[in-house]
Amino acid sequence: MAKPATNRSSTRVVQLRKGATVEMVRLTCPDVTQALKIAESFGAVVIDSDGIRDLHERLLTETADALSEGLGERAMQIHLQRIVGAYVGSAHGAGQFYGSAVTQARDATAKAANDARDEDLDGPVGYDSAAHRKREFAADMGIQAHALRMAAEGAVAAYKHIVGEAWKPFDRPIENPGQSVDRKAAEAQISAFD
Repeated sequence: MAKPATNRSSTRVVQLRKGATVEMVRLTCPDVTQALKIAESFGAVVIDSDGIRDLHERLLTETADALSEGLGERAMQIHLQRIVGAYVGSAHGAGQFYGSAVTQARDATAKAANDARDEDLDGPVGYDSAAHRKREFAADMGIQAHALRMAAEGAVAAYKHIVGEAWKPFDRPIENPGQSVDRKAAEAQISAFD
């Protein structure tokens, strides 16, 4: 028995795997003012934000100068796209981790304020409470996220200077998300019967 003809649409929806953007980094990582406030509140080292940014901008500019003889304009753009994407992705990941650490520190501090909870009370003399350790950890993660933000911003500035346009993440297409090779092979074999 013949199968009735089906009207298959030739349009295909292509999903994209979105990369991190500089705006996402700025939303998740502390800025200079907040990093300074964290450093002062927790007695941490005050980092040279401008120095980190400038160093990374210079680093990428010098890298592009060294590669200019061997790479064409498009190859240079692709190469720098990937490098800057790595910096931005790293900073965004650090910013997300920082946000999680802050949430845990706030939760632990709120629990510690409840006098009826024995497990959140200060430890023995000479040891910090769990809430205090979580606040210290969040502060460390904030300083790290800020440093990576500055590195990413320097890389993005270098990209604009070298390529002549603003950097934006490369959004990769996801080919048949969730399907395994076996599933694809089975579909190809079944389609032979149509």
